[in-house]
Amino acid sequence: MLFGSPPWDSAVYWALDLETSGLETERDEILSIGMVPIRGGVIRYGERLYRLVRPRDLAGLSVEGIRAHHILPAELAAAAALEEVLPEIDVRLREGVLVLHQAAVDLGFLRRGFRRAGRGWPRPRVVDTVRLVVKWEHRRQRFEPHPKPFSASLPGARATLGLPVYPHHHALWDALATAELMLALRERLGVRRVRELG
Repeated sequence: MLFGSPPWDSAVYWALDLETSGLETERDEILSIGMVPIRGGVIRYGERLYRLVRPRDLAGLSVEGIRAHHILPAELAAAAALEEVLPEIDVRLREGVLVLHQAAVDLGFLRRGFRRAGRGWPRPRVVDTVRLVVKWEHRRQRFEPHPKPFSASLPGARATLGLPVYPHHHALWDALATAELMLALRERLGVRRVRELG
């Protein structure tokens, strides 16, 4: 049973997205961080956080990456180092539940960043919206005779649920998109307790 798990809307959630120089957590670097809170079941966009992050090796940026995330080397050269940005992230992660889309990737980068900076990982509870998408897809397959395939990608899942299209590969837009996706899936799944989101 779910005794001991608070109502879902009593928790503070921080939807987070990273743009990185690649997908290998031990080699690539965080380039930008976007965070959007959900308080009382409502997205509080006015409390958002968006930071560019200066990588250790600007020369290692690829043309393909720049085409995807549109972050220019000159912007990154003027940005703060990850070690300077982490205190803002840490405070938010300690405040509530972390919401990610494809959590394993972003968690790997965050944990490495905290470790490199000599900071303890805050160990937030994590909600992965991909897992919620899979739960929803399984439910749809039971109740719809011939459901259309449901994409687990952030834009694909949002499109299936009728959510608006946002620019992709921008940490703040993707954090907002993840927050909205979590709320839409929570409603469709009938989630009432924080634990049910995990």
